[in-house]
Amino acid sequence: MCGIVALVGSREASPVLLEGLKRLEYRGYDSAGLATVTTDTDTQKGFITCKKAEGKLFNLVDLISVEGAPGHIGIGHTRWATHGKPELRNAHPHVDSLGKVAVVQNGIIENHTLLRESLQNKGIKFCSETDTEVIPHLISEELSRLTQDGAIPNGEMLFLAVKEVLNLLQGSYALAVIWAETPDVLIVAKNKAPLLIGFAQGEFLCASDSSAFAGFTRTVLPLEDKELALLTPLGVEIYDSLGERQHRTPSLIINSEKDIEKGQFRHFMLKEIYEQPETADQWISRYLPDGLSASSPIALSFEDSFYESIESIQILACGTSRHAAMVGAYLLEQFAGIPATVFFASEFRYAPPPLAPNVLTIGVTQSGETADTLAALIMESERRSNLKDNLFSSRQLGITNRIESSIARQVSNIIDIGAGLEVGVAATKTFFGQLLTFYGLAIMFAAKKNKRSLKEINELCSQLRLVPNQLRDLIKIHNRLTEKLAHQFVNTKDVIFLGRGINYPIALEAALKLKEISYIHAEGFPAGEMKHGPIALLDYKVPVISIATQGIVFEKVLSNAQEAKARDACLIGIAPESPETQIFDHLLPIPKVSEWISPLLTVIPLQLLSYHIAAHRGLDVDQPRNLAKSVTVE
Repeated sequence: MCGIVALVGSREASPVLLEGLKRLEYRGYDSAGLATVTTDTDTQKGFITCKKAEGKLFNLVDLISVEGAPGHIGIGHTRWATHGKPELRNAHPHVDSLGKVAVVQNGIIENHTLLRESLQNKGIKFCSETDTEVIPHLISEELSRLTQDGAIPNGEMLFLAVKEVLNLLQGSYALAVIWAETPDVLIVAKNKAPLLIGFAQGEFLCASDSSAFAGFTRTVLPLEDKELALLTPLGVEIYDSLGERQHRTPSLIINSEKDIEKGQFRHFMLKEIYEQPETADQWISRYLPDGLSASSPIALSFEDSFYESIESIQILACGTSRHAAMVGAYLLEQFAGIPATVFFASEFRYAPPPLAPNVLTIGVTQSGETADTLAALIMESERRSNLKDNLFSSRQLGITNRIESSIARQVSNIIDIGAGLEVGVAATKTFFGQLLTFYGLAIMFAAKKNKRSLKEINELCSQLRLVPNQLRDLIKIHNRLTEKLAHQFVNTKDVIFLGRGINYPIALEAALKLKEISYIHAEGFPAGEMKHGPIALLDYKVPVISIATQGIVFEKVLSNAQEAKARDACLIGIAPESPETQIFDHLLPIPKVSEWISPLLTVIPLQLLSYHIAAHRGLDVDQPRNLAKSVTVE
C-alpha cells in the first residue's frame, strides 16, 4: 500500500527520492519521509539525516527545502497507515536506538508483537506504534554481534545482518535499508510485496512501482519473493534466501509513464472521467478492429483450446474491480452461456469452492499488485498442482492496467485493459476498461462455444463501436446536470442506489464511488430486494437513485422505484426519457440502447454525480481520506 523509493549513486539523493515519492503518492499520503547518509568531512564518519512530515508529500518537500537532507544514498517513503495512527511518530523511515540504521517498508510484519516484546525485554525503547520499527532495531542488534565476531567489510556486514533479520520476519515486506557506516551501500529485500530495481549509469533506483522510474530509466529488474539485493554505485548483486547469487537480465518497461497534468480540469478524477471515450476508442482499435473473422471476433491471442476446454469460470477481485467482474460474470453467463462466479479475493483464500474440472480462474486488479487477489491466485494454483488429473490443472487469466506488474509475472495469460495512467484514487476509466475487457471475453466465449449466432455477435460488436461517441455526448450533458443536482446533497447523510440484472453491479459501484470521495454513507441493492428490509431506511431525507434501462427488468425497476417514492424518498432516475420515467423527481437521461450495452452508459452520470457532490463539499477528490490507489497488503 505504501510507496517506497531508494537510491544509490553519485548525485544528491533527496531530489530524486522526492520525485519518486511524488509519483508514488497515490499509494499512500498519510505521511512521508526520507533518510540519507552523509559523511562528515572532518571526522570522515557517516551519519543519517532523517526528515519526516505528517500529511501530504508537499509538507516533506517544504521541510527538505528549508533543512536539507544531503547525501548520495537514501531511502524514501509515503505512508498508508496500517499499524499506528497517521501521526509523525509513525512516519517512515524508522531508525534504531543509535540513529545509525534506517529502514522503510511496505507490507505487514505479522509477528511484530513478539519481536517488539523481545527487544523491549532487552531495554530497547520504541518511538512508534508501527510493525516496521522492529526491523532497524533487529538489524542494529545483529550488526553489533557481527562487529564483535571479526573483521568483516562493512558492506558485507550490513548485507549479512539484514539477511539474518529477514529469517525472523513473518508476513509480507518490501524494504530498503541504509547504515551510517556504509555511505555507498543500499540493501533491499522483498516478500509478497512489489519491489523493482531501476538501472541507470552509475546509479540505481529501487521502488515499489514502475511509475517511480519515469524520467530515470526504463530498464528495470523486479525482485522475486525472499530475494535481497546489495547495491552500490558499481553494481547490483541479488541473492535468494539461501544466499545463492542470482543472475537475471533486466527488461524494458513497455509503457513508460509520462508526466500527467490536470490541464483545464479541477481534479484528476474529472479528467479521467472525460478520458473514457478515448479509453473506449483505444480498446476498440486494439481489440475490435475491422476485418476480424467470425470465429475470432475479438483480437485476443489465445489458442482455441483456451476457450473450448473451459466449462466454468471463477473470478477473483476486490472493490471496484469486483463490480466490473460482476458485470463480466453476467455477460459470460447470459450472453456466452458459461457458468461464472465472482468471489471476494480476500475471502476466496480462506473459503474456496470445491475443486471442479476445467475451471478458468480470472484475477482482476487495475494495479496488478492487489495483495488479496495475487495471494488467491497463488493459492488456487497450488491446490490444483497437487492433483495429477489434467482436468483439474490450473488455468488462469489476469486482467490489469499495468502489464509490468506482479500479476503479469505471476499469470501466463494477461489482458491489458490499456486505460493509461490513472491518478485519481477512485477508479473511473480503469473500471470502464475492465468492463470492456469482459465484453471482449464474453463475445469470444460465445463465438468459440457456438452459444450465440453470428448475427447476435455482430450486433453486440456494432453496438460497442458506437459507445465512444455516445460517451462523449453523455459526459457533456451530465457534467452540467450532475453539477446542478449536487447542490441538493449538501446535508445528505445516506443514499440508496437500486439496479437489477446487468446494472445491479453498477448500483454497487455508484454507492462505492459516493462513499469513497464524498464520505456519504451509500448502499447499493437489487431493486427487487428493497421491500425485503432496506425499505425501512427510507424517508424524505434519503435519496434513492434508480437505474432503469430498457430490457427485461425495466418495468420491474420502475415498480420498485414507485415503492420508494411512496415513502417520500427523493427519486433520481438513470433512465431514457419516456412517459414511464416521468415518475422520477430528477432524471439523468441516457439513450435507449440494448440492455447488454447499458452498463457502459449508466455508469457515466453516476461517476459525475459522485464527483460533483464531493467537489461541492470541498473535499480532496483525488486523494480521499484513508484510501490508497493500490492495496498491496492483506
